[in-house]
Amino acid sequence: MMQDYHINIFYSEEDEGYIADIPDLKVCSAFGETPDKALAEVLIAKEGWIETARSNGKPIPLPEYRPVIYRVA
Repeated sequence: MMQDYHINIFYSEEDEGYIADIPDLKVCSAFGETPDKALAEVLIAKEGWIETARSNGKPIPLPEYRPVIYRVA
């Protein structure tokens, strides 16, 4: 099974909407008025991030980030 990147989605009072980000991909985030819209936007941003990194010969990090709640002691 292929592992994908972890995505955080949270409500931002300041932006009055939802922010989705991918911790493994530096500064890859997106905004949406709903959690679903934020998710859809960050998935588009992820593809753009990876495509840009590839075209510039930059390394693409493996999906490694896991929230503390999923980590085993």
